[in-house]
Parts: sequence; C-alpha cells; structure tokens
Amino acid sequence: MSDTAAHEIGEPGPRPGQGWLARLFGHRVLAPLALLVLAVLFLSPGVMQVPPLDRDEPRYTQATKQMVESGDFIDIRFQDQARHKKPVGIYWLQSAVVEASGLGAGAPIWIYRIPSQAGAVLAVLLTYWCARAFAGPAAAFMAGALTAATLILGVEARLAKTDAVLLASILAVIGALARIWLARHAPPVSRSRRYGLAALFWVALAVSVLVKGPVGPMVVGLTIVALCAVTREIAWLKRLYPLAGLIGFVALVAPWFIAIHIQTNGAFFAEAVGKDLLGKVATGQESHGAPPLTHLAAALGTFWPLPAFVVMALPFAARALRTPAMLFTLCWVAPTWVVFELTATKLPHYTLPLLPGLAIAAAVLLTDAKAPPSRGWRIAAAALLVVPAVAVAAANLVAPVVLGVWPSPPGALIAVFALVPAFAAMRRMARGAAGEALAPALGAGVLLVIATWAFTMPALRPIWISPRLADAVNGYAGCADPQVANVGFNEPSYIFLQGTDTLPSSPQGAASFLLEADGACRVAVVEGREEAAFLAALAEAGHELPASTQRVTGLNINGGDDLDFGLYRATDMTR
Repeated sequence: MSDTAAHEIGEPGPRPGQGWLARLFGHRVLAPLALLVLAVLFLSPGVMQVPPLDRDEPRYTQATKQMVESGDFIDIRFQDQARHKKPVGIYWLQSAVVEASGLGAGAPIWIYRIPSQAGAVLAVLLTYWCARAFAGPAAAFMAGALTAATLILGVEARLAKTDAVLLASILAVIGALARIWLARHAPPVSRSRRYGLAALFWVALAVSVLVKGPVGPMVVGLTIVALCAVTREIAWLKRLYPLAGLIGFVALVAPWFIAIHIQTNGAFFAEAVGKDLLGKVATGQESHGAPPLTHLAAALGTFWPLPAFVVMALPFAARALRTPAMLFTLCWVAPTWVVFELTATKLPHYTLPLLPGLAIAAAVLLTDAKAPPSRGWRIAAAALLVVPAVAVAAANLVAPVVLGVWPSPPGALIAVFALVPAFAAMRRMARGAAGEALAPALGAGVLLVIATWAFTMPALRPIWISPRLADAVNGYAGCADPQVANVGFNEPSYIFLQGTDTLPSSPQGAASFLLEADGACRVAVVEGREEAAFLAALAEAGHELPASTQRVTGLNINGGDDLDFGLYRATDMTR
C-alpha cells in the first residue's frame, strides 16, 4: 500500500519532531475540533467592534445593502453608480445573512462580515482536509493551525468582501483534485466516492467563479497543467468527468452572467473584464503597482508565522521533491505565484489562495524531518518568527501615541505580553525544534490578535470618522432619518453608515440642498476647507446660517488628512 493510502486509511503515530501540540491533537477526531477552536480564537476578536474599513469593505456592504433595499439581486450598484467589478456571489451571501438576521438593510457591519468569518473558518478546516490527502492528522493539524494564525487570513476574515470565501471555495476544489490525482496509481475506489469528488470539484469551482470570477479557475487550471507536465500523465483527468462536469459548471454560473449581460446591455463584462481584470494585469490600478518579487517580500510579514516554518522546512524540500505532497503543493503554488508576481497590480491578499499550499508543504516536511537544518537556516527562521511579532506589538504601542489616544488601551499591554511566547518560540526555532515552536507561536498570535483587533483598533477613535460623523448627524438633526448632503468627505464607510440616499455634493450643491428643504429635515455636512464657499453660496441666495456649533474632527487614513466638519441644519437658516 502507498504512503498516501496509508494516511487515508490508517493513523500513523506521532513523531518526536511534531511538538507536543501536534502530538496532543494529532488524531483524526481531535485535530479538526481543535482547529475549529483555534480558528474562532484567531478570527473572531474585533469583528463586532471595528467599524467599516475603507474603502473596499463598505463598497461591498453598501452594494449588498442596496440589493436588500431594492430587491434587485441581479445588478450591483453603489448608490446610483454601477459596480461592475466582481460577480454577484459575495453579495448574495451577505444578503442572505442580512435577511436571516431579521435586522434588514440597516444591520450592523458585523452581520455583513459573517460570510467572510465563515469562509475563513471553513478555509482552516479545508486546509486540514487537503493535507490529509498526503499526511496523517498531526501534520494536517499543523498545516491548519499555521493557516489559522496567519495575519492576512485574519484581516480577510474581518472584512466583508470576497477573499475569505474565495479561499474556502478554492480549497474545496484543491482537496478534491488532490484525491483524484492521487487515485491515479491507487486501487479503484467506489463509484460514489469518484462521483462525489468530481461533483465537489465542479460545484466548488462554480462557487469560486460566482465569488471572484477567473481567480479560482486560474489557480486550479495552472495546478492541473503543472501536474500533467511534471508527471507526463493526463489519463487521470477523465476522473474529473470533464464533459458532465463542465455542463454542471455552466448550469450553475451561466444564469446570473446571462441575466447581468441582459440587464446591463453588456456593460458588466466591458467593465469587469475589459477595465478591471485586464487593467490590473497591464497597469498598477489605484496606485497598487509594484515590481516582481513584491508578493514574496510582503508574504514574509503578512503570512506570519508561516514563513518561519517554511524557511525551516526548505532544506528538506530537495530530498522530498518527488513525493506526492511536494509535487502537488509545488504545482499548486509555483505557477500562480509567478503569474501574480508578473501582474502589474499587487495587493497582499492576492496570494492568499496559495498560503495553505505552503502550510501543507512545511508541515509535511517538518513532520518527517529526522534532524534540524543547519544553524543559518535556524537563525533565519527564528528571525522571521520574532521580527513581525515585535512589529505588530510596536504598532499597538505607537498608534495610540501618534493619534493622541494615550494612555494606551489594554491592547498595548496585551501586545507586549505576547512577546513572551514569541521569544520562546524564537528560541525553540533557533534550536531547530520547529514542532516545539508551534505552540508558543500560536499563543503569541492569539494574544496579538486580541490586542490589535479587540482593543487597540476600536480605541483609535480619531481614524473612525464615519461612525462618529453619522452619530453626530443623527443626534443633531432633530428628526429620524434626516436627509444629508456631505461636502469634502465621500468615503464609502460614511455612505454605508449614514444611508444610501446620502448625497455627495459641492459647497454650492449643499447650499442649494438646504435652500430647497421646504420644511424637510435636512443636514449639510461640510468639511472645514469648504465651509467658506458653502456659506458664501447661501449668502448669495440671501440666507445665513450661524457658525456651526456641532463639529467632528479626525484623521482620514486614506490620504492622512486632518478633517474638521461643521454640521448645518436647514431649520437654522435665516434671511
């Protein structure tokens, strides 16, 4: 029997290099349960406390909010503008959760984040499932734990957008693909298992397309091409049942794409493919252009603590290169990583679908390692383990000081305390005991997550302008659901919190907005640099407003501008 088959059927005993945590939870029942707990610990703190994060998240949530308000679940819009960048999948998931909550379109932001939370937790469990195709539960547990702890997955789990759900859907495809590929040299399996894996492959691939278009098919397609090229085998592809699978795939994705094509007269595809997708490939959109190898450099921080374990495992990779686990993960990660490095537009989350592949490879190599690598590798791995942890802890200390909210929230103290297990993990890694470094690294990660997301970020009041401004308007207006025009601040988070009908305007437009109130409850929100022009426009029309006594100040993190808003009511105007 092959090693793979043995891993699938039997439960090989733990090895000394796995560390006590993997030995404790290295059981096919305990491992996924422990990973579920770990995922919740890493991914849930702060999800209710942190306001909408500009700009992508509130663009998604506002579009979902308008779907719920309008009942139009085909077109995607942000206020009166078409939002033809991504398919409809994430908006449907968010809409379903909002409707199920019973709170309607005005549900708080954490309700809209539930699909991302669920997707991230599922991604951790699916990483374990993918790893189980190649290794026992102890190594698979290690892979899942490293995935759960990564900084980038923690960010995406807390943002109501596509990437956590996309990751889960791609991992479902990859897990099915791995088992189909491994079965090419294994004894025949039952027909129901073959059909089930093929069905999962195509259904999950369809979900990935509905969530984020071509990203899922690109990752999976490049993996398949690489596997066929490396092994020089293609006969196993028939186990995907390509004809029936493609028919089912098209049946799942085509209805919405046809509907949006008809409803927008082809504008969706012109924008999503012609401008958004091809534009990102050719040029760095929205100031996100960067040279090749930027993703690799960024991953040293955003994938923390995984890079330390990958570096520790690298010396063992050459000898294991022809093993099924290494062949598969290399074909999964390498081709798509190259594509992302060559693409002009670069953002840290682009490489997220490849992160679990690195975690699986590192876990399998370290679990099978018989001796530690050389001193140089150990020192490099130890540095990669502690430096990002120190940087995150320092940010928890410095950010409150810079923003003037010192004394620090409890986050700063918790973050400093997190350095104790971080340095313990560093020492164990430097000794070559990667398995023993896992537990303190996870402990440091949990403390840093709690410090940053549950305490420090919610306490950085100056940067949370939108919720404070919306609260001030609603308290100052003197009526329920005031009509609002805003000048000098059009961040999507404010539109989401204040309401879909909030009117981005100019000083002259805001003056006309109040002049035309005719008894309606209207408020103009005017940034300080625009107030003189706004008041001059009112004076020109023969009206005056007293100087605003209701003001909101803060720092716009998009651009770093200090902002000072005055609030003006139509009912306060005099001739």
